[in-house]
Amino acid sequence: MSSLQTIQAAAAKAGPAIAAAPASNGTGLSRPLTLLLAAGAGFTVASLYYAQPMLGVLGGDIGASDRAIGMVPMSTQFGYALGLLLLAPLGDRFDRRSIILIKSAVLVAALLLAGAAPGIGVLLVASLALGLSATLAQDIIPAAATLAVEAHRGKAVGQVMTGLLLGILLSRVVSGFVAEHFGWRAVFYAAAASIALMGVAMWRGLPRFRPTTHLSYGALLGSLTGLFRQHGALRRAAMAQGLLSIGFSAFWSTLAVMLHGAPFHLGAEAAGMFGLAGAAGALAAPLAGRIADSKGPELVTRLGAGLAMVSFAAMTAAPMLSSSAQLWLIALAAIGFDLGVQASLVSHQTIVYSIEPAARSRLNAILFVGMFVGMAAGAALGSLALAQWGWTGVVTLAAVAAGAALTVRMWPGSKEAR
Repeated sequence: MSSLQTIQAAAAKAGPAIAAAPASNGTGLSRPLTLLLAAGAGFTVASLYYAQPMLGVLGGDIGASDRAIGMVPMSTQFGYALGLLLLAPLGDRFDRRSIILIKSAVLVAALLLAGAAPGIGVLLVASLALGLSATLAQDIIPAAATLAVEAHRGKAVGQVMTGLLLGILLSRVVSGFVAEHFGWRAVFYAAAASIALMGVAMWRGLPRFRPTTHLSYGALLGSLTGLFRQHGALRRAAMAQGLLSIGFSAFWSTLAVMLHGAPFHLGAEAAGMFGLAGAAGALAAPLAGRIADSKGPELVTRLGAGLAMVSFAAMTAAPMLSSSAQLWLIALAAIGFDLGVQASLVSHQTIVYSIEPAARSRLNAILFVGMFVGMAAGAALGSLALAQWGWTGVVTLAAVAAGAALTVRMWPGSKEAR
């Protein structure tokens, strides 16, 4: 039975859809359900980033070159983008709860394979599968948007996105610590256990969702092109967030390799600790959602892109500083650009979710395909820039990409509806 047939059969058994959880946090979502959605998004998306702080250690252990090991984050991000394109639209066609549970099981298997990988080849295959199945995070976010009341959708998305963003950033702290003390394989095994536990919690706590379309799978995928052509706001959002993601991914996918070499000679744990700096920026996601609700998301996207550009550009001054001062500069800049990138993402989601409610999974898929194509490109370009021009080349690439995102948001006619 194909994966599509499996999902269809599971959806058919799901029974009647549950409209919403009792409202108790001002968004139309109960607090326990909001926490469950935020935690599910966070633990899931963290799986994409556990490898990044370990790349320096991991490469030496399996005998892979710096260039080859740089393909690991690229394969993961590419798999995620591919999964968004091919799998995320199914959330409009089938019960999202069933899709989430199936993807959780596949993600557990991919993480176990990564932990057992004997060499770079198997690790790259596992990374691709991991990226494909981790798209269940992008089934969780439209679920929150569907359950939330319209007037506070930005706030609800921001609350769930806080969990997702903390998962991205704190994953580096956790993986760095665990890899330093227990080995890199333990990171993947622990991640598999966390997803298994979240899968059980989702099975018990998630409501069921009524499909919003009866299109065939081929027509569902074909409608992505029509949505992209029809909505200029969607195109601008996907392009701007993709450009911001180039810089974001270039930084995080090369940081561990840079810190592992001269003059720092720092291990995976130290590299992972920089995730704490980025986490400070992620905590602003609910604030960004509230501002988008009250002032309009366009303002937030411009402020976010501008802050990211300035933060990346500031790091070009690092070679003129002492080693300790460079580390402080990198930490402060990480706070700044993470805040900018994440605020822009929440606001872009607010924009696209208001376009066509019956197509939220597909609209979300298009936005995140743009984002994770940017992530994959940033990982590849960042690795190349580090090898050719050093750390200055990486942060210059990131600053230019963020500046291009700001240009997209400043285009005439880019005003989005509040």
